[in-house]
Formats: sequence, structure tokens, C-alpha cells
Amino acid sequence: MTAPLIAILDDEPEIRRLLVDTLEEAGFRTAGYGRATEFEAGLKRNPPDVCLVDLGLPDRDGLALVHRLALESGAAIIIVSGRAQVQDRVTGLELGADDYIIKPFDPAEVVARVRARLRKGGAKEDRAGATARFAGWTAHFDRYVLEDATGRQVPFSHAEGEVLRLFLDSPKRLISRAQMQEALGGAAGDSFDRAMDVRISRLRTKLGEDPKNPRLIKTIYGAGYIFLGDVAWG
Repeated sequence: MTAPLIAILDDEPEIRRLLVDTLEEAGFRTAGYGRATEFEAGLKRNPPDVCLVDLGLPDRDGLALVHRLALESGAAIIIVSGRAQVQDRVTGLELGADDYIIKPFDPAEVVARVRARLRKGGAKEDRAGATARFAGWTAHFDRYVLEDATGRQVPFSHAEGEVLRLFLDSPKRLISRAQMQEALGGAAGDSFDRAMDVRISRLRTKLGEDPKNPRLIKTIYGAGYIFLGDVAWG
């Protein structure tokens, strides 16, 4: 079985080499890049399973690149950055990143975070290529696309897809914040809560929900969320 491929984008050669060596010792394949243009070309040739992306890039805005990857790539995205402010972490997660690691980091932590994202992705592979139908919508998780009854397609990000799948796997059941944090990973706290709020808000918008009275994804204040639609997989 082919080892997962980890794409690394960091313009500092020492950090890039450290990540490559650490991940390869852990059994992964790697591809390292110092510039965003090289990174994007490499993704087209050989799509990775996980992307490690630094935000301080010489040829591209790192956050804009993360947002584009979230919309266009099926890979999990982990930001590895020296920007340690809470707002930077929140913004990165809001734009579609799956995790955020602050420099300087323990290499063992990076390996653990990569494995955690792959485990979550592996659970989804049990239904690889599957679709879920609900309330006139079809969610294509292999292509990260929502399709309505007229055939109109609305893309969603990898991170938004994780939240949507969590709801579709447990329809008509209350999902607490703690359960979301356990299922989706990431450190509990204000930054995680705000990132989830943004992702859920975006999903509601893409599903044409009334923000004041959504019919599918209901907020149960003080308790969590509940998805009210009937779901059919296959």
C-alpha cells in the first residue's frame, strides 16, 4: 500500500529539511517546495494527502493560498507558521485550514497532527465516492460539491465538508461542541468555537438557509447543533 504523500511549503530550507526528514522517518512520502508557484505545479502533477503550508511566503499571500486550497483541493491543510496570535489562528481556520501549528514546533507533534488528519480522512474513505442526499440536495464528498435539484453545483471546502459529514452521519441527534471538537480535532477554546461558527454559517449560506430561522442546521443554544433533514447515503 502506498504511503500517504505530504506536501510541504516553506521558504526556509532548514525547516523544510527538518519536516521532510521527520515525516519520511515516520513512514510518509514527502514533496518539499520553497515557493507557492512550485508547490501549486507539484499539486497538479501529484496530489498530496496532506499539505503543510507556511504563511510567510515570498511569492504569494499565504492565507489566500490556504483559502484556494480549501476550495479546490481534497487534501487536508495544516498551517505551520510563526504567527502565534489568536486572530491569525482563527483566520486560518476560518479560511479552510484543518489545523494550525505554531513555530517553533516539536517535530513529533507535526507527525502526530498529520496522522490525526489522515485518520479522520481514512474514516471518510470508507465511503469513498459516496454521495448523501437530503432536502433536495446531493453532497458529493469525492468532489467537494453540493448539487441542488436543478443540477446547480456549489463547491465546499475540505473543512466545511468535515462539518457537513458530521451532521449527515448523525441526523436528528444533538451534537455538542465537545463532540464536534473530539470528532474534528483541534484545541478546544474560543478559536475552535469561532471557526466552527464560521463553517456552519457558510454551510447554511450554501444550502440557502434563512440565517434567522434555518430549517436544516439548528442551533440549540447552550447545547450544540442538530441536523433536521432525512439523509440517504449511496
